[in-house]
Amino acid sequence: MNNIGFHIKKSILYIFLIGLGVVCLVPFLLMMVNATRSGVEITRSFTLIPSSHLKENWDTVFEFFDLFRGMWNSLLVAIPATLLSVYFSALTAYGLAMYKFKGNKLIFTMILVFMMIPGQLGLIGFYNLCTKLHLVNSYIPLIIPAIASPGTVFFLRQYVMSALPPALIEAARIDGAGELYSFHRIVLPIMSPALATMGIMGFIGNWNSYLTPMIILNKNDKFTLPVMMATMRASTDIQSEQGAIYLAVAISIIPILLVFCFFSKYIISSISAGSVKE
Repeated sequence: MNNIGFHIKKSILYIFLIGLGVVCLVPFLLMMVNATRSGVEITRSFTLIPSSHLKENWDTVFEFFDLFRGMWNSLLVAIPATLLSVYFSALTAYGLAMYKFKGNKLIFTMILVFMMIPGQLGLIGFYNLCTKLHLVNSYIPLIIPAIASPGTVFFLRQYVMSALPPALIEAARIDGAGELYSFHRIVLPIMSPALATMGIMGFIGNWNSYLTPMIILNKNDKFTLPVMMATMRASTDIQSEQGAIYLAVAISIIPILLVFCFFSKYIISSISAGSVKE
């Protein structure tokens, strides 16, 4: 009886998870279907059956902006910003977790405080600083500040403290390994699941960033994809262009899906990758 009850509970759990997965996929399916429909069709009815207006929506998108140019501009920002954020956050997290020095707890407390402060509060001052440094209409203000990522540092610090044995670093030091050598050859492989997780989240955040690029960039050929798409959403004839908006959004998530598919294998990999065997 206990065995039967276990299988029943397991079956119910699988059914629930499958249903939850279907619910999560419905918005993506609806987005792709609406990308093939006209604005009038979207307004009048709900359906999951594709229509025949894909070519019209494609032409409408390129009437407003160069979609592929916007994707390239977003990549120029998202990729270096994500790499810098993950690398320097990992370096900071490793230092805070493995080195005991005066002010360690104070620095970590300050990181927690900065996590609670909305970035929008400093937007005016940030713009004034960029103006004085002549960095307006440049990608530098969108990339360099990504190095300071309190949330990523906090997550990686907790991961290092739970997954990295201090004895492993001590053994490397006894063998004559330098600190940076140990960090790159031992720590980073062990942190790879956490780095992949933060890399995915960071790329999504930088790819979808809208407010800061909208303020810093003022030339059409420099606009990132979210800023370009805002020009279409601001159109007065929004009803007839809903299908084109869905198409632009559907295309814009392709890089995010590719990044997730590539890095997901690192998330599920062993947290002891790179460590020595006993």
